[in-house]
Amino acid sequence: MHSYRHRFGLVVGDPAYEATEERIAEQPVITVPTVVLDAAHDGIRPRPGAGVPTGQFTGLVARRLVNAGHDLPQESPTAFTEAVFLLHEGTAQ
Repeated sequence: MHSYRHRFGLVVGDPAYEATEERIAEQPVITVPTVVLDAAHDGIRPRPGAGVPTGQFTGLVARRLVNAGHDLPQESPTAFTEAVFLLHEGTAQ
């Protein structure tokens, strides 16, 4: 329960991990080609699009909303596979 409460900012985290949390919060720019898949019915991240700022990806190929829950490869294997192929095509020379 604490993990979920912490994830949504309702409780403080474990002080032992504070340095790691600070490094993660820096959010470096990701330069590799990227396809972002947002799950429309994710109970862990309930607002599609809220979790991943696309400006953080300089190599953004596409962003897709998928009619699935938290486990995209299992719940929507076709959409997941299409994203992998799209990524491959987007990086082809």
